[in-house]
Amino acid sequence: MKSERRKAVFLDCVKRFRLPAGLFLLFFSLTLAVFFLYRLDLEPFFYAFAISCFLLTAFFVIRLFREWRDAEKRQTALRGVLTEWNALPEARTFAEADWAAMVSRLGAETERLLSAVEAERKETQDFYTAWVHQIKTPIAVMKLALGGSEETDKAALRGELFRIEQYTDMVLAYQRLGSPSNDLVIEEYALDGLIREVIRKYAPQFIYKKLRLEYEGTELKIVTDKKWFQCILEQLISNAVKYTPSGTVAVSVRDNTLTVSDTGVGIAPEDLPRIFEKGYTGLNGRLNDRSSGLGLYLCGKAAALLNLPI
Repeated sequence: MKSERRKAVFLDCVKRFRLPAGLFLLFFSLTLAVFFLYRLDLEPFFYAFAISCFLLTAFFVIRLFREWRDAEKRQTALRGVLTEWNALPEARTFAEADWAAMVSRLGAETERLLSAVEAERKETQDFYTAWVHQIKTPIAVMKLALGGSEETDKAALRGELFRIEQYTDMVLAYQRLGSPSNDLVIEEYALDGLIREVIRKYAPQFIYKKLRLEYEGTELKIVTDKKWFQCILEQLISNAVKYTPSGTVAVSVRDNTLTVSDTGVGIAPEDLPRIFEKGYTGLNGRLNDRSSGLGLYLCGKAAALLNLPI
């Protein structure tokens, strides 16, 4: 231990020793006054005083060495307190035990927060990794179309460009999910208007793939956040269009339940329990090599945010 720290510990001991030393001097001063007033022999008094001073000094020295030892242990513990907060010196007093309990509790909370931050960082990294692979697909298709011949299919290019825009919206939605407020604006909306906005957005995709759309309309009103509700619906309709080579996509509202169905490849029964897991693509998603496992994961997160069963 450095000399500056030893000096600091010494001065701290002297400061804490002032009260017992003061009481000791006061007591012997009173005893001396009594001996003097009664004209008693002072030799026993000075003998007792000398022994007491010796014992008091010995006690101070022992206490000082013990404080130096404990200070060295605390300094060692301080160097690794962020990782070894449970390896503190043994508490000798009730106050020290309280301080040790506080440090342990703070250490446990710090470790929990660090684990949560690391888990969130890994989740974000996994999401963006999958997202990059997903967005590279339409870009590759566009490059192939542009490089294949002078006469390019503009509808196909618009479709791929739409997918890129959709994937960009997806990552922006994921970023908003991680914010403390999530930009929620809860209001009452006509459900029919929300559905028709999404359908109009995907109309070019239905036309390009020659898919039939079935939707009868509804008079139902709902209280929700428009942006997040439409984010969920867009992803469901997007999946329906993506996995339906030909046939029909139907949107219906019955018994307070909004349903999106299609005549496409469907989802294998064994995959249903896991479709909202991050990165889980399912059998048909892997066979078609189109899925990243991000869309329905985002739907599940947004539905939980709005307290909607899905």
